[in-house]
Amino acid sequence: MCGGVFAAQPRPEKAAAMRPETPEPKRFAVRDNRLLDLRAPGAPVFLRGMGYSPFLIGESPLHGDSPADDGRYALHLPMMRQMGVNYLHLFPRHMPAGFFAALDRENFVYGQDIWLSPYESDYLEPGYQERQMAIIKEVIDHNYRVGRPERLVLFSIGDELRPASVTATNRAHPEVTAFTGKHVVVRHRNPSEVAMAMLIDRAIDYELSRYGQRHLYCHTSFSHIGPISDRPDLEVAAEDAMLPDMGDLICLNLYTYANAVRSSGPGRRTGTSYQGYLEQLAWESHKPVLIGQVGFSTSPTEPNPKVPGFGGHKAEEVARHFVQIWRDLHTAQGKEHFCGLAFFEWQDEWWKSGETWDDPAHHAPEDPEEWFGIFELGPDNRLLPKGRVPDTVRRLYTEQADAH
Repeated sequence: MCGGVFAAQPRPEKAAAMRPETPEPKRFAVRDNRLLDLRAPGAPVFLRGMGYSPFLIGESPLHGDSPADDGRYALHLPMMRQMGVNYLHLFPRHMPAGFFAALDRENFVYGQDIWLSPYESDYLEPGYQERQMAIIKEVIDHNYRVGRPERLVLFSIGDELRPASVTATNRAHPEVTAFTGKHVVVRHRNPSEVAMAMLIDRAIDYELSRYGQRHLYCHTSFSHIGPISDRPDLEVAAEDAMLPDMGDLICLNLYTYANAVRSSGPGRRTGTSYQGYLEQLAWESHKPVLIGQVGFSTSPTEPNPKVPGFGGHKAEEVARHFVQIWRDLHTAQGKEHFCGLAFFEWQDEWWKSGETWDDPAHHAPEDPEEWFGIFELGPDNRLLPKGRVPDTVRRLYTEQADAH
């Protein structure tokens, strides 16, 4: 690969499709490999997103908490609206009624991430499939009972599978290479891809049978395990690479410092490895691509020298990086294949990674996972902007919103 020229790269052999008799969603749909809002026909949708997991100091999903139903949403969502955000990528499974009321007032749409346990030795094991389906059904039900189906863009089934578990699953089931469900059909796949296709198929069928409609579906992956497999730092063998196209669109968490990204060739316009990855991804993709996460941790330390870039960033660096990422995307060859980007994330999350029971009460300087917010949490959970980062998001999402 050189200078963003991919003509010599063969099209992937892997195939995935929805069965033609499966109805499309009522509002947000994919047609001709473009994300459309059927209520506003015209140009394809581009989601200017923000990752949103508003656990405040002392709250933790590991304690069984959901974000409380209080005044934080009446504060946060108008701020996001002023920044030009039009899409929230939700990580908590059970957002409260007050959040959805604020969502209505600010006229946002949203996507619901459904995190499933990646720490398993076999994603095809029937017990695993049943446990994850119970979670999926519960989250779908919550979005109809409390949420706003008319504002929901997508459900993401599973998020960043563990490389060792992908390999173990694939070695345990070498005979599994295809799946034909009621709605999803995949061919020439590895067993881990089939496992995610099975869960998506069952989720679609559950939503259709219970509620008479469906939304868009995807599985969220990350560059460490694919889909681009011709990289020396991939964390799985090439035959085990995950192509997350078993739903309606491709959702990928794509960090500039991540494996398979930093080893990419230069992009055609900006010369960065990030643009180089985006351009090859666009060339190889046959469905719209949503960048579900991109961001930088401002942890005081960068604790792991084997993972350069994971932590230790200054706020002024983050602002510059966001501008570069926006330029990389919007000047990339094949930019029309991308249907959105969500900066990760709105605020720091003190509860991560849950090493101790009182972790939510302490902001650990050695844990980069706690420091990805564009705001930090101050006394009384006040939002404190990290330098010019929030204003940079506003500028990109408002002044340059027409760049795509």
